[in-house]
Amino acid sequence: MIMKVKKSQNGFILIEILLGLALLGIITVGILNGLSTAFKGIDVSQERVAAESLAKSQIEYIRVQNFIRVADYNPEDPATRYELVDVPADLVAAGYAVEIDPPQTVISGNLTGGFELQSITVAVKRNDKGKLIVSICRVSG
Repeated sequence: MIMKVKKSQNGFILIEILLGLALLGIITVGILNGLSTAFKGIDVSQERVAAESLAKSQIEYIRVQNFIRVADYNPEDPATRYELVDVPADLVAAGYAVEIDPPQTVISGNLTGGFELQSITVAVKRNDKGKLIVSICRVSG
């Protein structure tokens, strides 16, 4: 049996369909925006985790190396500088790099043989943009 449409309802079905499609489009755009934001958040989080991991590795690597006095530090000479940690190949491919700024003297003194407290700054960069900068202090024994 075919349903008859009253003459007073002519065109209302088309309007209802158009309104339904518009509502569906608005909902879809909202969902897609939410997914886009979630994916950006995941990317930023992964970038942060990688930068923190590299910085922590470099700091621990500096701690196990021999102390180098600020006056003797030469970034051009491997024997008188702190060595860089090896960055994994996948992070190198993603553009990550680690840099160590020359240490700065915080305190030096001559008590019982002399000591030096120095500040060392480690920077993690991705595609030459700074992602994380960490400073540590190290004291000579």
